[in-house]
Amino acid sequence: MSRVDSEAAQSHSTDEVRHALVRTSPVSLPAHPSAPIPVQGAPVGSAVRTRLGETGIDVFPLMLGGAEFGWNVDLEASHAILDTYAELGGNALHTADSFSGGRSEHIIGEWLRTRGLRDDVALAVRVGGHPDNPGTDPVNLVRAVEASLTRLGTDRIDVLYVDATAGVAVMEDTLATAEWLVESGKARSIGAYGFTAEQLVEARILASAGYPRFTVIDVPFNVLRRRDFDDDLRLVVGAQGIAVTPSHALEHGFLSGRHRSRGDVSRSVRGAQLAGSMNRRGTRTLRVLDAIGTELGVPPAAVAVAWLLAQRAIAAPIVNAYAPGHVEELVQGVGVRLSRAQLADIARAAD
Repeated sequence: MSRVDSEAAQSHSTDEVRHALVRTSPVSLPAHPSAPIPVQGAPVGSAVRTRLGETGIDVFPLMLGGAEFGWNVDLEASHAILDTYAELGGNALHTADSFSGGRSEHIIGEWLRTRGLRDDVALAVRVGGHPDNPGTDPVNLVRAVEASLTRLGTDRIDVLYVDATAGVAVMEDTLATAEWLVESGKARSIGAYGFTAEQLVEARILASAGYPRFTVIDVPFNVLRRRDFDDDLRLVVGAQGIAVTPSHALEHGFLSGRHRSRGDVSRSVRGAQLAGSMNRRGTRTLRVLDAIGTELGVPPAAVAVAWLLAQRAIAAPIVNAYAPGHVEELVQGVGVRLSRAQLADIARAAD
């Protein structure tokens, strides 16, 4: 073969390889002008923070609760919910030693460990309801905290809610134990759950003698359930400057609007809870939430959250979710500002 023929054959072979690469390689096309612009950097919600009373902790104004984790939501789905919440800028998690017998704490602890987010998250834990360590007496309170720390895989709890639903043995003993927990670094601040107005007054008198103060309170409260946050409790909380993180923000999910008739719910504990709101008052309230949501372009769940955030002393409602999509709906409520007319409409419907 001559030199010319050799170069021609080599050129032909190179062209075949080039054409083969073109056929097998993905084609890189310029982005269409209408294509969404990729968001880079920190989530937009990471700039939205509120001070949690006198704890010194800044949180997203919506705490994600873990009441469903390990009960109605398995580990994989729970982690997907937690991922969505963090991606939207959320940084406050709430759980309890009584949720699913401690499985909720295990799930949240595993998520914090695998994502490496412990230092970025405000962790709130309610103790005193687990059957192994019930009540608020010193021995059970310390054991409950130690057990929760083990299940969560952490060395500290940012907000430790003391559960008094089973009664408080001796307030001075409970606060002295809480003081030790704070001084030992196991808890950063102390919250209350199930305390009456009179008990909070007693605790504040003891705090003037050097005992730690209750700086946060968790009380069941929403547009349909206002009796638990009555005038006396509301007055004491306001006078003491205690931040409120209301639980049951959606009344067991009824205010999301997904369940509107008794035929929509199953015969279960959750079904019975939902059925309790399926009356004229509940239907009226949902109708108004629907109308305001349509006007503002948000789901009724977001309107229910916005109503809570419009109430005095409310810092961050505690919400539970079954799916990542529910988190996306609820977070929209943080950006909603209801007018006085809309608040009045909701109040009239819920009365």
